[in-house]
Amino acid sequence: MGKSNTNDKILHRRFRRHLAISTAKTAKTAKTVLRTGHTAGNQPEQQCRIVGIGASAGSLQALIQLFEAMAETTGMAFVVIQQPDAGNDSTWANILASATALPVSEVLLNAVVRPNHIYVIAPGAILSVSRGMLTAAPPKDGEQQYPPIDSFFESLARDKGNQALGIILSGDGADGAQGLKAIKNAGGITFTQAPAAETGSMPRNATADKMVDFVLTPTEIALKLALLGQADASAATAKTTELFPDQTENLNIIVSLLCKVSGVNFTEYKLLTIKRRIMRRMGLLNIDRLDDYIAYLRQNDRELAALHQDMLINITKFFRDPHSFDALKTTVFPLLLSSTAASAPIRLWVPGCSTGEEAYSLAIALLEYLEDKSVHRQIQIFATDINESVITKARAGIYPQSIAADISSSRLSRFFIEVEQGYQVSKSIRNICLFARQDIGQDPPISRVSFISCRNVMIYFGLALHRRVFPIFHYALNPNGFLMLGPSESIGLFADLFDLVDKKHRIYTKKSIAPPMLFDFTMAQPAAASQSHSRDEQEIINGSSWLEVKKEANRIVLGKYTPPGVIINSKLDIIQFRGRTGAYLEPASGMPSVNLLKMARDGLLAGLRAAVQQAKKDNSLVSKEGLCVLENGHSLLVNIDVIPLKGSFQKGEFFLILFKTAGSQPIYNRRPGNHALPRESDQQPVADDEILRLKQEITVTKEYLQSIIDQHEAANDDLRYANEQVQLSNEELQSMNEELATAKEELQSTNEELMTLNEELGTRNSELNHVNNDMVNLLSSIHVPVLILNGDLRIKRFNSVAEKVFNLIGADVGRPINNIKPNIHIPDLEQACLEVIDTLKSREQEVQDRWGRWYSMQIRPYRTTDNKIDGVIITFADIDVIKQSLKIAQELREHAEAIVETVRQPLLVLNADLELETANKAFYQLFGLTAEAMAGRSIFQIKNGQWAIPQLHTMLIDILKHDKSFEDFAASCELPGIGSQKMLINARRMVNPQNKALLILMVFEMIAAQAAKP
Repeated sequence: MGKSNTNDKILHRRFRRHLAISTAKTAKTAKTVLRTGHTAGNQPEQQCRIVGIGASAGSLQALIQLFEAMAETTGMAFVVIQQPDAGNDSTWANILASATALPVSEVLLNAVVRPNHIYVIAPGAILSVSRGMLTAAPPKDGEQQYPPIDSFFESLARDKGNQALGIILSGDGADGAQGLKAIKNAGGITFTQAPAAETGSMPRNATADKMVDFVLTPTEIALKLALLGQADASAATAKTTELFPDQTENLNIIVSLLCKVSGVNFTEYKLLTIKRRIMRRMGLLNIDRLDDYIAYLRQNDRELAALHQDMLINITKFFRDPHSFDALKTTVFPLLLSSTAASAPIRLWVPGCSTGEEAYSLAIALLEYLEDKSVHRQIQIFATDINESVITKARAGIYPQSIAADISSSRLSRFFIEVEQGYQVSKSIRNICLFARQDIGQDPPISRVSFISCRNVMIYFGLALHRRVFPIFHYALNPNGFLMLGPSESIGLFADLFDLVDKKHRIYTKKSIAPPMLFDFTMAQPAAASQSHSRDEQEIINGSSWLEVKKEANRIVLGKYTPPGVIINSKLDIIQFRGRTGAYLEPASGMPSVNLLKMARDGLLAGLRAAVQQAKKDNSLVSKEGLCVLENGHSLLVNIDVIPLKGSFQKGEFFLILFKTAGSQPIYNRRPGNHALPRESDQQPVADDEILRLKQEITVTKEYLQSIIDQHEAANDDLRYANEQVQLSNEELQSMNEELATAKEELQSTNEELMTLNEELGTRNSELNHVNNDMVNLLSSIHVPVLILNGDLRIKRFNSVAEKVFNLIGADVGRPINNIKPNIHIPDLEQACLEVIDTLKSREQEVQDRWGRWYSMQIRPYRTTDNKIDGVIITFADIDVIKQSLKIAQELREHAEAIVETVRQPLLVLNADLELETANKAFYQLFGLTAEAMAGRSIFQIKNGQWAIPQLHTMLIDILKHDKSFEDFAASCELPGIGSQKMLINARRMVNPQNKALLILMVFEMIAAQAAKP
């Protein structure tokens, strides 16, 4: 942390110093580079596309090549972002100014972005863009990382959206990868320098996420930007007030092609997002007309797959919006812990998980919370997404080095492993998260979960999908479960399903009410297959297809007709009444029904049915005129139009029927007691009208009968075909029956094998139980602390004696050994264990606990039955008594030696070979000898053999063999400085307490000379 703060202060000082120097030298360098300072109040003259260029110290040559090949009138602005080590002065701006005719400006504070200009970031600054205004500032105090390229690219994506362009040139590091991802997800276009393998790790990290549209050389990038500039110019001259004007049918074709290749119904996504993604792909391919792009899609499967990937927006990162995770720890996690049984796992669901960062972040945050509370609970996180490619990446859990900008160093070292591609999530976290492909609008949900995190997913869904997804979330959550949405999302119309818990972080809790609808989860059918299958009526009514049905019907009715009518489906069921239809339709007696033929009034049935059948057959408008309906004593002449509706739904599925009244005439009842007879003058016209009416009825009846005959013949053909199919199926069933009989025999044989295997497994299980019992009893009966670690140096098992020594509890199983603070001081324990695993050599050392007690620690490799090393075994032998005994013995020895050294009489000790073992200081002084000269020599070799007395030799041998001591043995010897002197010798046998060897202790006593007589 101290180093990071120091670097921040250096960057602050560098930025301010450079700003002061550059401002002072502005006048001198104005003819080469324009240094733009504060421009408050200025507004951009015109909006233009901004190209962000990420560069490093080795990118200068590539930059020169790029701008040398760049056209002068692309209509774009170029912003060059250098890494902090790319240079500490403004030479880059001067060099680029000499390499291109485009104006070059170095951004010191603020700058208005203008087309066909180059802007260079000031060294030590972080640059951002907002509403066409560039702003330079020093990095924030205490900022952990300094990623200037990512910072600007993310700002550019927010400001320009699909008008943003990002380029990564050669260099080392991971800066720029996250920024390119943000630009791509915003609909912009991304480039990297080619070949990526030879231009450093910056382009390689950028292409690792497959978020790069073009991998080109600098010259090719310049040419591509020129083409994009020309496309922008032609688009600006055209009328672009509306995307895809009057081309709904073409849009439906593209959506159908996408559905065919992916099974995803994009009609339920936001229409504006779909149009922008299509326009982005058309811009990349320089295609202006939608018809041409459709033709290209039909011929190019790779472009169809690329468009499909563009539709699936994947914007995410680790610990996105960190304050939301703080809110989870204070608001949600405590309630999850209290509302879930201790034996049950805590289940979480992350729909739309993208590349997995959100799911892994939740796992890390929840684990940290549980450890802070000293609680051990099982966690299950289900992460799903509709995109199979991002699911594959999420399962691998490998991310570029740039994630270090979003993750603290402590979390990075604990939960991630550094690999060649960057960082990989540790296996313990990956085991918590289960990734699977799922379309939350069509596939069954993950049920019985306590928390759902669906952030920044619903903003891409249309209203129809919202109406289906929120009830699904309500169904999937446990009682009092939580739902968290993104900062730009809300539950909208579903406030009756969820209560707001935290408005700022969009956290909701489930209400205890019944779900508002039943779900019919079916897999989406490809567009080609949907022609032969009918849709479920309820799905049509609840889906966006029904909205299109009503929209198409409204357009037709309001554009051409005003009469009443109905909309029916292919089953002739009425799904909507339009206007007053009581004159033509009425409810039939009996059970309620909305079938058209059951509700048709007298006189309409035959003609109506024939018209619908013909419209269904020809898929075109069918009109019937002069149909008679009896109503209130009048014969009502009715004309009907049957119009097939067109849309993204399958052909011949919906029809609009319009009723138009052509006129009416009275019906004269000739029965007595009713109405008077008409006058004779009126009988002839009435008779003619009656004849005409009857002829029309006969004609309609003939048509109706003919349609019945056609249907009957068609039904006969279908029955005949069905009969053939049944016969064929019967033969297949017989063949399948024979195969099943064979399979039954095989299954019986397999069942017998399984039974045998089950018995063997039962026997082995019993043996394993016995072995486990033996091991448990063995560990509990051993009074030596035993600790077993696995290959990751996490605690695997320990006995009861080790609990006190290592300060352990049962919940510590699975924790890293470096997280434990034992009562014994063991320096570099982790390094010692790794050394034993690597070398396979046991290690032993003496250690001491905090109370001063000594142990002998032994670390041995843990070998499995197949001779694999899977950790270490650490044992501690209590040697405190031995250490204390040795200490006492050493003290006694030192005490005895001190006494011997102070005795004035000469003393010496001989070994079994009568060689000098040791002697005191008085001996060496008296006889004028040294310890070095006497080492390993026999006593009989001293002073030219003056002690070689046979009687003395015999007496010494008797001491060794028979343990006979002697006293006052007189002998003469020559002493230095004294001369001949008589001495008395005393000797006795001794035993060495260490090796039980026999020794002889000899003591010399000089006889005082008698005074001479006078």
